[in-house]
Amino acid sequence: MTQQPYPGSEFPSIPGEPLNLEPIEKALLKMCYGVHVIGSATRAGERNLMIADWVMQVSFKPRLVAASIENNARTLRFMRETEAFSINLLHERDGHEIARKVVMPAEGKKIKGRSEAAAAIIHDKLEGLAHHLTSEGTPVLEEALGWFSCTVEQFIETGDHTLVIGRVIDGDVTRSGDILTEKELGWEYAG
Repeated sequence: MTQQPYPGSEFPSIPGEPLNLEPIEKALLKMCYGVHVIGSATRAGERNLMIADWVMQVSFKPRLVAASIENNARTLRFMRETEAFSINLLHERDGHEIARKVVMPAEGKKIKGRSEAAAAIIHDKLEGLAHHLTSEGTPVLEEALGWFSCTVEQFIETGDHTLVIGRVIDGDVTRSGDILTEKELGWEYAG
């Protein structure tokens, strides 16, 4: 018996033909990723959250992590400005609720086909989410399984994404349990 995705975790239906996937895309989609929420901020105190699946530890000494962020992401602009970010690990039990709140882009203009008025809207993804700020000003979600804050060591352009290498400077596990994965959500981000 296969586990069903959490109710409400489905993507909205999009008109058009179903995707025809190439064999290599099908293979890449078999990789499983945790669901993370990246927190970022500007020097002026504007804050943002975004979903990131492609996150991993890349070094013990020093403790370094890598997050792959779309080149046109608001979060990447904020990370470049302040050279800081947080990573929130979503809980398998209820992280789907947070994921649904932050999965869509903050900037309406990132979604094709929006009217001029809808494209101009910037959504506050922190609204209604209990959080505190790291010493660098990046958001940490109170309902996360765990979190860590990072300072940027390096930006590496990698095609349509930028690999952000961060030095872990603080963090904690705040709840017992395991991380939510995209498989449990029924979401995919690969190919």
